[in-house]
Amino acid sequence: MKIPFGLVLVGTLACFGSFAQAAPCLDVTLTGTQGGPPVFKGQAGAGTLVRFGDSETGCSDLMLQFDTGRGTTQQLSKLGVPVGKLTAVFFTHIHSDHSEGLIDVAQLRWHFNSGGPKLDMVCSADSASPAGHSMSCTKYAAAIGDAMIASGEMAQRLAENPKRLPGGPADLLNVMTFEPANNAAVVWSSGDVTVSAIRSTHVPGHASYRVDTPAGSVVIGGDAGNDARKPPRASSTSAQVEDLAKGADILVHSVIHPVMGPDGSSGFPPPIYFRQSTATDLGALSQRAGVGHLMLTHLIPPLGAPRQGPYPIEGGGLTEANYIDAVRDGGFEGDVTVGSDLANYRIIAE
Repeated sequence: MKIPFGLVLVGTLACFGSFAQAAPCLDVTLTGTQGGPPVFKGQAGAGTLVRFGDSETGCSDLMLQFDTGRGTTQQLSKLGVPVGKLTAVFFTHIHSDHSEGLIDVAQLRWHFNSGGPKLDMVCSADSASPAGHSMSCTKYAAAIGDAMIASGEMAQRLAENPKRLPGGPADLLNVMTFEPANNAAVVWSSGDVTVSAIRSTHVPGHASYRVDTPAGSVVIGGDAGNDARKPPRASSTSAQVEDLAKGADILVHSVIHPVMGPDGSSGFPPPIYFRQSTATDLGALSQRAGVGHLMLTHLIPPLGAPRQGPYPIEGGGLTEANYIDAVRDGGFEGDVTVGSDLANYRIIAE
């Protein structure tokens, strides 16, 4: 039996007192919830920290970071998580709002943790676009410190401390690539914890992840959308993510509110709207898949924002209730978190 943190804390103290034993726990924290490249009121870029351990260690035996949008290191510092303690980072895709924070993560590890261990960086293999370009996390990792090398900073830092790795922060990244497919496959594991990935549609190489632990499971959908890029279609959500999410305790997923649709007055570009999953369709997916808790992140538009970038929001801004109502319209009866930076949900296995 798995119980949310607040409930199990009270129940454990009341029923077992000092005889309570450490139990496996899963902790999911939204390190950044900004939707897309714009910035609203200092929100951090997209990212989710998944921690696993037990109730005595504060769920801190493994620390897995999914996407590293701008401000990731600052957010981790608020949680008391030094970047040197991260076990691995995973990327749904290499868009700047999901990945630019890796520069800071890698640089800090190079400064203070050059002795290792290396940081596992798990991502899709190079993926060709129909337009002719390639999406490459391997090249991104290899070039992660190039600007600082070119500026002379790396040479200066090495002169101050020759124990730092001579190749800069790229030397500390252990890149692990995989070919996303329609069926989920394990791409990383440690002890009883496995991370599986599945192909999902957004940009070439986009992948969604599922973390399975003895305490519970969480799916990180990223910006996944339907394989059909525009209507007519049954849903805006990904069929692959729905398969991945079956029976999951938590689903973390980017969201766009229907107010941004072409039937509204925002003027938001239809192709961008159609490649995101709507709150209503995510509610329907979560209900069909038997998800226990839906965490909305990468909100388009952010709560209270009068516009998404240059596009005005009808009514002057959305509330948490607006998002929850849209999810309920999809039929979801479980718990919903409308994401704000550092929103957290913990499960402790009884």
